[in-house]
Amino acid sequence: MNVRVLVVEDEEVAAEAHATYVGRVRGFELAGVARSAGEAVRLLARDEAVDLVLLDMHLPDGHGLGLLQRLRAEGRQVDVIAVTSARDTEVVRRAVSQGVVLYLLKPFTFAAFRGKLEQYAEFRAQLERSPADVVQDDVDQLFGALRARPTGDTLPKGMSLDSLRAVVVALRARPEGLSAGEAAEDVGVSRVTARRYLEHLADEGRVTRAPRYGGAGRPEVGYVWTGADPG
Repeated sequence: MNVRVLVVEDEEVAAEAHATYVGRVRGFELAGVARSAGEAVRLLARDEAVDLVLLDMHLPDGHGLGLLQRLRAEGRQVDVIAVTSARDTEVVRRAVSQGVVLYLLKPFTFAAFRGKLEQYAEFRAQLERSPADVVQDDVDQLFGALRARPTGDTLPKGMSLDSLRAVVVALRARPEGLSAGEAAEDVGVSRVTARRYLEHLADEGRVTRAPRYGGAGRPEVGYVWTGADPG
């Protein structure tokens, strides 16, 4: 059964992006989007099957922690991942004390977002596999799932961080962009391998794709660096 997620985010563009991201992570489905604390309360009252709330801290009608405190007072034990630009250590401390299971700082890539959801999914899976009466090792494994490095920070099978960094260096050296063939020559890999790295960076929003003209035949895809360095 999929994890049902409520996105609580007041900024329209961010709310749409987070909702889209949820739909791209296997095992998760969007239950709804709330643009305020009040709307979140109403949606949760109507839908008791929500498993997880992605909670922004800066809402137009109150602080995200105020919403969380209200939910806890009403007996709602829904899990919460903070998705916010709030970097104040006091906010982080209060979030932990009120049961926020993970904390994701804006801005972030889709890989980081996916990683947090996959961490949470592993925690739920371990919880469901645990016996009714746990021993210390069971508890350690449960908490370890939340502390582990997000799986979304790892690369797809067959990719290496060193090669990815080399492709990024090649991209940064050519502000006008480069093709898969040019990247292959610069990095010393095959065209197919170079394209795989470039497409991975494009999927993560770190490069943009654009057709390149000027040669014979069909236009080729050019890749222009726009993002942050990996790793």
